[in-house]
Order: sequence, then C-alpha cells, then structure tokens
Amino acid sequence: MADKQAAEAAKPMPKTALYKELAERTALEPKQIAAVLEALEEVIKEQLGEKEVFVLPNLVKFKLVKKEATKAGTKSVAGRMVEVKAKPASVKVKPVLLKGLKELDG
Repeated sequence: MADKQAAEAAKPMPKTALYKELAERTALEPKQIAAVLEALEEVIKEQLGEKEVFVLPNLVKFKLVKKEATKAGTKSVAGRMVEVKAKPASVKVKPVLLKGLKELDG
C-alpha cells in the first residue's frame, strides 16, 4: 500500500488539477487559466523562433541549442571499431533553472 502511495506521489500534476489549483490561488476561473497558459505557450514559441531565448522571470530560461550534423564512419570504442551512423543537424530546447527554482535542483 505504501508503494502505491509513493507511485502516486511521483506522478506529475494533471493539467486539470493544475488549472484548478491556480484558479484557487487567483481570482480567475479554470477556463481563464487555460487561456492564459495557451497564450503563454504561443508567446514562448514565437520568442524562441525570433530570439532563440525566452525567460520566465525567477523561474526558468528556455534556450535553443543547435547541434551540428555528424558524419557516418567508424569509431574506436573499448578497443574495437564500431560503425557510427550519420545524424542530421537538430535544434533542441534546453531549460535552465533560475533563482526561484535553482534551490530545488539539489
């Protein structure tokens, strides 16, 4: 039974529970909270597209990280040759915790 409670505690908060919690802490309705978070998502996507950086003050900074393409070939791993496949260039979003959340990151 304790394992079941621990597993439930490890799960992230569902979207509807988050909306309800934020609605209780503010004077907004859950539908308004949903609209605000959807608008925030759009703003983040636009800013990452334009400036490659977006900051939620005191919480998190999102940065675009560009990785170059790698060529196919062979590589020595643990004394034996291993074939390495080519990988295309990619762009990933990297979150960086800021002061408000840094203390949670051990």
